[in-house]
This record gives sequence, structure tokens and C-alpha cells, in this order.
Amino acid sequence: MEKREIANRNDIILLVDSFYDKVKTDDVIGFIFNDVAKVDWPHHLPIMYNFWEGLLLDGGNYKGNVMDPHFKLNKLIPLEPAYFDRWLQLFEATVAENFTGEKATLAVTRARSVKGIMSFKMNQVNRPDSDKQIPLVNPGNKQ
Repeated sequence: MEKREIANRNDIILLVDSFYDKVKTDDVIGFIFNDVAKVDWPHHLPIMYNFWEGLLLDGGNYKGNVMDPHFKLNKLIPLEPAYFDRWLQLFEATVAENFTGEKATLAVTRARSVKGIMSFKMNQVNRPDSDKQIPLVNPGNKQ
């Protein structure tokens, strides 16, 4: 398949569906989605379409608190930094396989921010006595 720009909701759907196809079968994090969270994919995927459309195309359809479900899941299984690292690896690979251009770069930047913030917040809960240094939101943007 030829790489293309992320330009519309259909591109977001391709990104999200391709990414979660990887996640569902992944040896590192697949079990979290399939066995622990028992994700209802027909319900979850449209929420993710709205989330990523909002981050990349300024869509306003996402309504929710992105952290709340993850805090609840973290009570079932500690969400460790290695899981977030793997999530990001799969996301970056999905973007690289399917897309090019400014929005693709933005998708990776936003995913890195999501990973950094989520990992940081879960680590605060899981290791309350650990280092509290706030991660850089965009460490690749040195000024």
C-alpha cells in the first residue's frame, strides 16, 4: 500500500484499526486488552477514532476522560513503563507503514506525549515514593 497523508476521518480509522490489529495479537500487551480489560472493540474503536481525530484533525467529537479508564485498569494490573513503551513502538510502526507527511509526524509526537503522560501518572500510583520528575511533553522539539 502506498503511504499517504493523514487527511480525514477515514485515514484516522485506518490508523486506529491497523494499530489495534497489532495490539490485539501482540505478545507484550495484547493480553492486557484481550484478557484483563476485555475490550469491547465495537464500542472502543469509535471512541479512539474520535480521540485521534481530535488530536490530529481538530475534530471535536471526543468526549471523555482519557485517564479514568486507565486508572481503573491499573487497579487490575499495574500498567508498567514497558507496556507503554511497547504501545508506542506499535503505534509508531503503524504510522510509518501507512502514512507520511506533517500529520504523520504529529501523530507520532502526540503518541509520544500520551505515552509519557500516562506512564508518568501510572508510575505515580504504582510507585508513590519514586522520582516525580515530570516528563518532557515533546523531547524532540529542542529550542
